[in-house]
Amino acid sequence: MYRAMIALLACLTLTPVGAAEPRARDLGVPFEGKPGPLNAITDVAGVTVGQVTLIEDLADGRKVRTGVTAILPRGRATLDIGAYAGWFALNGNGEMTGTTYLEEMGRLDGPVMLTNTHSVGTVHQAVIAWRVRAGPADPSGYWWSSPAVAETWDGHLNDINGFHVRAEHAFRALDTAAAGPVVEGNVGGGTGMVCHEFKCGIGTASRRVTVAEREYTLGVLVQANYGIRDTLRIAGIPVGQHLRSDRIYTDPALASDSGSIIVVVATDAPLLPHQMKRIARRPALGLGRMGSYAGNGSGDIFIAFSTANAGALKGAPLAQSTSLGNDELDPLFNATVEATEEAIVNALVAARDMQGNDGHYAKALPHAELVKLLGQYGRLVKAAAPR
Repeated sequence: MYRAMIALLACLTLTPVGAAEPRARDLGVPFEGKPGPLNAITDVAGVTVGQVTLIEDLADGRKVRTGVTAILPRGRATLDIGAYAGWFALNGNGEMTGTTYLEEMGRLDGPVMLTNTHSVGTVHQAVIAWRVRAGPADPSGYWWSSPAVAETWDGHLNDINGFHVRAEHAFRALDTAAAGPVVEGNVGGGTGMVCHEFKCGIGTASRRVTVAEREYTLGVLVQANYGIRDTLRIAGIPVGQHLRSDRIYTDPALASDSGSIIVVVATDAPLLPHQMKRIARRPALGLGRMGSYAGNGSGDIFIAFSTANAGALKGAPLAQSTSLGNDELDPLFNATVEATEEAIVNALVAARDMQGNDGHYAKALPHAELVKLLGQYGRLVKAAAPR
């Protein structure tokens, strides 16, 4: 029993609260818009994030490089109060559960969970179990739940068919979810992910916008695992065409966008479900800025929710909601595009080299070379100290 506990602790990493790694802005990458104080999805009041990272080299030679990320729209209150929401699939070669319910009801009831492709079922069941153990049944007398669990494929680096994500990992991500800085890169559900053939993973960013004389916050979190090297653009620079020496797909015939990206958008702006669906379409434009073309094999799936109108979502027979007019949404659309782009670059910058299953590897984006390119193209906004 003692040895089993030691083995579990060796592979389970609780992601720390603070992030020490440099972010894209620290390197001088230029971005538009005004970020929140943390430049993270947790700038939206009430939103919490929890992550469990699984990294282990097994005795039989297999490599575990995976994990779970939990985003709770209202923190612990997520157990009792939903959020108006919408979703969109730019390309549907992937999975996000709960979207049929979300489409019908216009609301998200519970957290958004991110993990690897073959662990969706385990995490889905775990979220329901977490709800059951957390409190009383819903008004129907049941703990009915249709969780939103999304995935991207980490099988290049992770022993994905070893099914190493277990219910206790999802529980831990949910129970430890907190406000504050969000650690990025090789963490949580993004542990084994690769983006534009660079090591990638979790990234986040936020924007503050003024709409109808009030300031609102919009935050984005991505689990990025999409794209090929040749098309990668950062700050408008064709970075991928310059940094080609360590491509994963050395045979051009094999190079294809067969990965995926999940984008989670949160805002405190009062928006109705049809407006949240409109917001959920806009991350596609941020992906386009990065050089994505949403390839045939990619699952590019986005979900957006609003933390406003909590009172209208408590189950009263007559509920009243407030919302911005459709003519006021442009600043929020633009903020979604900007924050999505920056979140992906943050994921690339935070990630570190990783050796994975079957001898596969993924090199991280080289900071020094990125800074050099920014300077050559006249896009460096400040002096940087690259690694």
